[in-house]
Amino acid sequence: MLQKISPSLKSCSLSNSQSLFRFNLCTKKSIFTPRTFTSTALRMSKYQVKWGILATGGIAETFTRDLTVDPETRGVKDIQHSIVAAASSNSASRAQEFLKTVGAPSSAKAYGSYKELVADKDIDVIYIATPHSHHFQNAMLCLEAGKNVLCEKAFTTNAAQAKKLAEKAKEKNLFLMEAVWTRYFPLSIYVRDTITSGRIGTVHRASADNSIGTPPESFDDSHRMVNMDLAGGALLDLGIYSLTWIFQTLYHTQPENERKPPRVMGAVKKYKTGADELTSALLVFPRSEKLGGDAHGYATTSFRTSSDPDGKGFAGPAIRVQGDKGEVQVWFPPFRPTKTRIVLNDGTVEDKDWPQPGPGKGSGFKNGFGGQWNAEGEGHGMFWEADEAGHALKEGRKEGKYEGLHESIVIMEVMDEIRKQNDMTYPEHIESTKYPIDV
Repeated sequence: MLQKISPSLKSCSLSNSQSLFRFNLCTKKSIFTPRTFTSTALRMSKYQVKWGILATGGIAETFTRDLTVDPETRGVKDIQHSIVAAASSNSASRAQEFLKTVGAPSSAKAYGSYKELVADKDIDVIYIATPHSHHFQNAMLCLEAGKNVLCEKAFTTNAAQAKKLAEKAKEKNLFLMEAVWTRYFPLSIYVRDTITSGRIGTVHRASADNSIGTPPESFDDSHRMVNMDLAGGALLDLGIYSLTWIFQTLYHTQPENERKPPRVMGAVKKYKTGADELTSALLVFPRSEKLGGDAHGYATTSFRTSSDPDGKGFAGPAIRVQGDKGEVQVWFPPFRPTKTRIVLNDGTVEDKDWPQPGPGKGSGFKNGFGGQWNAEGEGHGMFWEADEAGHALKEGRKEGKYEGLHESIVIMEVMDEIRKQNDMTYPEHIESTKYPIDV
């Protein structure tokens, strides 16, 4: 569920350039045209990131639309993304329709199986957009085929699977990253820099809530949000964002050699399908006295209640990071925030707005998720993680800069522990570390 937050006060927007798109008023879809603002020679002088898209659902569509936005509209001048192919598990025709919908170039190939996709020699990196339950098997397929991988979050169903993927990526000398897109937003970098600069003093606690106000009854029992066969529930789908904010503010901001996994106390309320509909967790991060002693993180998520009940932000921030000199706040939604506030003990209050860049008004470009469109010309923000993957490949790095594989595994261990404490297990075939098996 997405909600638009209107800009106010300061703006941290980036410059726009001419678009690669025209807008079809009949279909209301952005369509790729060969018209461009950079010459072919200039584009080819940049590092080319050649993408394969594994799955053709809603999140794949949003990610791939963002790939078509010129990186220069967000100040990225050294890489260029290209869509080489997409695959549907159902049919090549479904993949072809997907490529048309997202505005992919006519050269992009459509496959009717994932095995065909991973065999394509023109692909550098594959974006995996299947349900959590399928991530392990799909990522193993890609890695075994020698493909670099950007895999949607939650990374896997459990930590054991995440460890296996990390081992396989190391064995094959491949790039592997969990697609926690929010980590790569300029807004998130600003929050982390605010913490490490000491501006709000020593941070002692943080709270993060990602609750959507959509009762679980609104989903059919077979829907991925509540279906245990698809690793459904609030924790893996929504709670991952709450944990992302707790980890990136209390764990990732510590010196790397000082980071220790937190102690976990979790509580879960289950829905009739066995999936969690309400989950709360207290995380205690061990820290040396030099760093301020233990820090507490409160991560919460819910289907029924909402972090932003009026959709206008009057309920206040969804994330608060509190130090002894003040705090930094982030407004809903935690997955795509556009507003921060710093409140200091001396009375200072600083608001910033962080609209997503893109081709701009008049371009005809549109993107969104879940049936909700962003403003014309505004990117969704998934291009930031794509840029990180591209830069990693260009530089020869094998992990993400702002969340490495070790941290992804620690977060999966936290979710495992919450489930263990509350007797919440998924079917054996999606918890398995055996490969290959049918899921």
